[in-house]
Amino acid sequence: MTRAPAAEGTTTPGAPRTATPGGTTPTTPAKTFNASIPGADHLIRLHLSESPCGASRAALRAAERELERVNVYPDPERRELVRALAEHWDVTPDHIAVANGSDELVLATALTLGDRARPGLVTDGTFPGYRSCLELTGRGCTAVPLSGTDVDVDAFAARLPEHGIGYLCNPHNPSGAAHTGRELTALVDASGRSGVPLVCDEAYMEFADPDTPQIRDLLDGDAPVVALRTFSKAYGLAALRVGYAVGRPALIAALRHTLRSLPFSVNRLAQAAAVSALGDRDFVDGVRRTTAERRRWFTAELDRRGRAHLPSVTNFVAVAARDCASAQDRLAADFGILVRNAGLFGFPGFLRTSLGTQEDLVRFLDALDEIERNPRT
Repeated sequence: MTRAPAAEGTTTPGAPRTATPGGTTPTTPAKTFNASIPGADHLIRLHLSESPCGASRAALRAAERELERVNVYPDPERRELVRALAEHWDVTPDHIAVANGSDELVLATALTLGDRARPGLVTDGTFPGYRSCLELTGRGCTAVPLSGTDVDVDAFAARLPEHGIGYLCNPHNPSGAAHTGRELTALVDASGRSGVPLVCDEAYMEFADPDTPQIRDLLDGDAPVVALRTFSKAYGLAALRVGYAVGRPALIAALRHTLRSLPFSVNRLAQAAAVSALGDRDFVDGVRRTTAERRRWFTAELDRRGRAHLPSVTNFVAVAARDCASAQDRLAADFGILVRNAGLFGFPGFLRTSLGTQEDLVRFLDALDEIERNPRT
């Protein structure tokens, strides 16, 4: 196997090693690897759920056209994109708020929605941004324990009325599972009865079967619910940072008021690219099909190798591994492969790997097998 060169990173404790064709030779300190280190673009990137399909050509051309007007501020109200999203979801524009990625919307919802004198509610073992934003805004948070590797929907619904706001990831990150219709209805009903806003992060919903239950199906009631979506995953526009919220108009109006404190946070290249990406449905349908085929192949290959994994409807799979923290760093340092130790999410025992190219996934599995055959002492 040809191994990619390791990049520079943050020194961590451990035996000093570097990659050689037949094994490892002590030379430099072990490294911790992430997206911000120099050279990460040149490694095998399976750690951030990036799309190997890239972006729609129509979206790229739209962004390129806007390069001629980079001296002009973008529309602070994102009107063209809001209209396009409203048409896409068959809602009125007052159901839509656009921001600089869904991360900005997590912060904006924490700043804005619900009773801020009460803590927010999250689950253990999920995207850490919900907790960090609640802590940063001074609200604090309570975490509902997982039931094994599943979200305990009944426990979450029961505890929601005690809190000021709730956050759930559906499909779940990092397990890759989606809620059933019964589960999502129970959560929305709890929000409606209590009046506590429920924010569902649906960043990976485009990869799921179109019939998968989602918040859009339940917007016609009175429950204060908001879904967060992104153009970073299926649409392949991660670097441009575009996310949006779909929700009850009163909640969206409050979110827009908060977002106006950063009026130009969604740049004009991003707005134009997102509008064109949204219109290129054939491209997104192709990404969905390709991802589903890759997922079927990858999980079959995991089964063939006898490696446990969790069912996923997304563009990543949680793969069981021994000593995931060490495996994550050795995969990067010795093989140039970036994956995510799900223990960093409070979800131990699994490495979350994006569904990259088949060649890269084979390299990952071969490298992981080698690491576990030859653990460091």
